[in-house]
Amino acid sequence: MLKQVKIRLQGVILPLAIILIWQLVSNYGMVNSYILPSPHHIYFRCIQLIENGSLQQNILASLIRVVIGFLTALLLSIPLGIILGLNQRVKLLLNPILSFFQQIPGIALIPIFILWLGIDETSKIAIIVYSAIFPILLNTINGIETTDKNLIEVAIINGISKVGLAYRVYLPSMLPSLFVGMRLGLSYCWRSLVAVELLGASKGLGYLIQQGRELAQPETMFLGVFIIGLIGMSFDNVSKGFEKKIIRFKSNDYKED
Repeated sequence: MLKQVKIRLQGVILPLAIILIWQLVSNYGMVNSYILPSPHHIYFRCIQLIENGSLQQNILASLIRVVIGFLTALLLSIPLGIILGLNQRVKLLLNPILSFFQQIPGIALIPIFILWLGIDETSKIAIIVYSAIFPILLNTINGIETTDKNLIEVAIINGISKVGLAYRVYLPSMLPSLFVGMRLGLSYCWRSLVAVELLGASKGLGYLIQQGRELAQPETMFLGVFIIGLIGMSFDNVSKGFEKKIIRFKSNDYKED
């Protein structure tokens, strides 16, 4: 426990040093404050936005979009990934079209989605889903296909049912790969969300950055960028912790069975 705390504290040293140097450079006027506002000004801008409630509203709007888009991507990609991983004929049939769309970034489809779905929330959610679905799908397929063939054969010889095969063999095998896909998918959700909000939204962190640019408030732009990074990092850390607990639980459950 103490070792983990020590490691985390060491990880904070460099960011704090950068902020300190940044503040000193700003205090001595070595950088134009419009180009690079000081941490002091960014902090007070943050307090102002918290006091008037706009920061919370923008963060909440972005989080809602990410959660809806990510959960939708999970519901679509995991079942499809399992089907493609278990059925080579279906995979051969769908692989060309999936490979084609995999190469097209979600940002490139924003004008088309707006044309089809309008400028409201539906098009924003659709872009987020599209951006997240391929990392989750491909890692689900990989998890299924890399399952140890010897384990599958032993399970079949022992007369295990298809449900038991899925639960006791495929699921433990695919979990590590699936969680990698989920973490990547969540990261892609966050990135595509900011792009969508920058191009057209009335609230959200991307909108906050755009508003800062239009009002010539660089401290607002930097604040939005920092919050995006902090929330994205928090998402990734929570995902890692959840991944460790689930995999440990499934491993213990598998051993007991």
